[in-house]
Amino acid sequence: MHATPPKTPRPGSLKVFLGAAPGVGKTYRMLDEGRRRAARGTDVVVGYAECHARAHTEAMLDGLEVLDRARCEYRGGTYPELDLDAVLRRHPEVVLIDELAHSNVPGCRNAKRWQDVEELLAAGIDVVATVNVQHLESLNDVVEKITRVPQHETVPDDFVRRAHQIELVDMPPEALRRRMAHGNIYPPEKNDAALANYFRAGNLTALRELALMWVADRVDEALQKYRSEHGIGRVWETRERVVVALTGGPEGDTLIRRAARIAARSARGGALLAVHVARSDGLAGGSSHSALARQRRLVESLGGSYHSVVGDDVSTALVEFARAENATQLVLGTSRRRRLERFLTGRGIGETTVALSAGIDVHMVTHERAGQGRLLPSRRRTLPTSRLVAGPVAGLVLPVLLTLVLHQFRGSLNLTSETLLYLMTVVGVACIGGVVSALIAALTASLLLNYWFIPPIGEFSFSDPDNMLALAVFAVVAGTVAGIVDRSLRLSRRAARATAEAETLSSLAGSIVRGDQAIPALLTRTQETFGMDSAELVEQQVDDPAATQVPVGPGLHLLLRGRALPSSERRVLAAFAAHVAAAVERARLAEAAAEVEPVRAADRMRTALLAAVSHDLRTPLAAGWAAVGSLRSPDVRFSEEEQDELLATADESMARLSRLIDNLLDMSRLQAGALSLDLRATALEEVLPAALDSLPPEAAPPVVQDLEEIPPVLADPPLLERVIANLVTNAARYAPPDRPVLITASALAGQVELRVVDRGPGLPPTDRERIFEPFQRLGDTDNTTGIGLGLALARGLAEAMNGTLTPEDTPGGGLTMVLALPFADTVTITEGAGQAGDARAPGVHTEP
Repeated sequence: MHATPPKTPRPGSLKVFLGAAPGVGKTYRMLDEGRRRAARGTDVVVGYAECHARAHTEAMLDGLEVLDRARCEYRGGTYPELDLDAVLRRHPEVVLIDELAHSNVPGCRNAKRWQDVEELLAAGIDVVATVNVQHLESLNDVVEKITRVPQHETVPDDFVRRAHQIELVDMPPEALRRRMAHGNIYPPEKNDAALANYFRAGNLTALRELALMWVADRVDEALQKYRSEHGIGRVWETRERVVVALTGGPEGDTLIRRAARIAARSARGGALLAVHVARSDGLAGGSSHSALARQRRLVESLGGSYHSVVGDDVSTALVEFARAENATQLVLGTSRRRRLERFLTGRGIGETTVALSAGIDVHMVTHERAGQGRLLPSRRRTLPTSRLVAGPVAGLVLPVLLTLVLHQFRGSLNLTSETLLYLMTVVGVACIGGVVSALIAALTASLLLNYWFIPPIGEFSFSDPDNMLALAVFAVVAGTVAGIVDRSLRLSRRAARATAEAETLSSLAGSIVRGDQAIPALLTRTQETFGMDSAELVEQQVDDPAATQVPVGPGLHLLLRGRALPSSERRVLAAFAAHVAAAVERARLAEAAAEVEPVRAADRMRTALLAAVSHDLRTPLAAGWAAVGSLRSPDVRFSEEEQDELLATADESMARLSRLIDNLLDMSRLQAGALSLDLRATALEEVLPAALDSLPPEAAPPVVQDLEEIPPVLADPPLLERVIANLVTNAARYAPPDRPVLITASALAGQVELRVVDRGPGLPPTDRERIFEPFQRLGDTDNTTGIGLGLALARGLAEAMNGTLTPEDTPGGGLTMVLALPFADTVTITEGAGQAGDARAPGVHTEP
């Protein structure tokens, strides 16, 4: 009897409530979803819900099973976290988890809560979660520019996009502000500050628009997936998408701007997509790569995207690309061919595209180059239609014209000269029309030469072997020359094909350089370039004859699903695969380098520490020993003043040594995460005098204080005193003797900002992070002033107290150190604008 192997649990499904702003009610909606599922008989538990003391939200917990939270110790504090193991042991059908972007306390299994959710999904547990739009990774910098609140806690967009359902929780800005004014979001004492800062109507409107646009993009992705899975090729006009075709010609700028105006006129703002078809019949060879690069930058500056595809039939490639992107409008330039060229070659790319574009509106845009460009060669023939028509005509007409000319000079030229002139004519016709035209010209010239110039003149004579030889020579020469012409054209086609491929790869490289994620960019570009349904990396070959599979490295294959690729395109695909293999290898090397970097950093720290200890600790020791040794010497008798001076020197040296050792120990505790904190409400008015009094007399500068009436901050008073003392000491080191150090403080957006201002030489932007590196004294010429730990320790202590320390330029010259700490009465766990993004101890966040 064979044991049945355990079944792998199906992955759980994820539903995300996306909040447009803090306070719109995403936690309430999550709990309401849980109650509805529980009422239907589903096993639902609450893994983690943060109600922020809101009565209506807390009431939604009634009737739901709430799991106990894990209590995590960190730097002397205790923080509640999601108990991942308890959820896995309980293994409900559905678990409710608030705040996907939350950072777990160090020591937890995962750094982020969304990683906890990944484990639950892998275990087959369905998850209903929440996240605010400001925590999405792709919108991080945009939200900071709008709200001026940095967002350090983020969740990858890719994780949220993988959710089976995303539901937007939205509210008009004025309605949200009324909720706040009624005390339904924050306590009344916080409302005025929040309404005047983060919750301004303009901020909320912008956040709402960001959320709507992000969800709309997610809906577009779902629609594209549905159309692909069901083989739907016709256009669904759910959103305006404008595709503009570029050739690299001078008309490109005009077309791009016209397409951008068309896209902007749509109600929701249409998408702009520029596409260049790199073809193998010479079109790519006629384009300007510099012009394409410039046009690409123009497209991206207008908010559009640039794409490059390979296709011999330009019209078909354009329409297929437009249908794949569900485009509603296609913008092309009018033909650059002249009227005669259009008459000889038939309808061009524009007319063919219109004929193929059922369901897509095509705009033919006039431009200054219309009717002035050069003829584009046909895709089906080696020679263009004009030369295929002109060649046979020339083969019949030119020998006749030459005969008329030679008849006028009869008797002045011998037969050899006349034969050579006919031969030259045949060669010219061969260059115009190729093999067929050359044979026609050879036959016509041979007949005319035989009739008019070879005796008996005035009649055809084929009995003479010389006549037959002349005809044969003409045919051989014509065929040879025509073959050479054809070969040169084939080589030209190959060169054009190589140019098109190089252009495609150049576009590929440019798209990778512009992006941060090389492998996803490569896969997306591969799918677009070859017009495939999908492109992905798989660990083993798939048993699918219709799929195209290319090995890219040990145990990895590039899998393309869609149309069958011809051999000419497989060469380009091989180059793409090589890029993918290189990107995979770079990712592996980057991962290995990331593992090595902590070791290198520790080694650099150890080297710097040894250098500091060997010099800076020895200096006060030497001074102290010298003073004590002099006092103990029996050979010298000192006066009382001299003894007091020596004792003061010894005392000062020991105090300096004590400060250096304290700094070293505190830095070690910070790096080990073992620094004990006692965070409580702290008034700056009480800490600041103590910090200034703690400075040694030689380091105590003149200080001017300008403090507003500010609320208490959440801090550890002794550590905050150390931070301020280090900042003032650093400012005094660089401030001119006649310019005192200025200390100001103000309250803004849920935090207090303390500024220590000096009027020294300032600091270039490139060195602003280096000043926080331990054991260096950037710009110091006096090596007796410390071991370079002051600012490094100050930043470490500030971040340990949930604050930040950043340098700024002082208007008029100098450097300003900005210490930001949260209000003492705004500390909560999770949601809020302050949560968004603070460099603070994981698990502790503030509301705006």
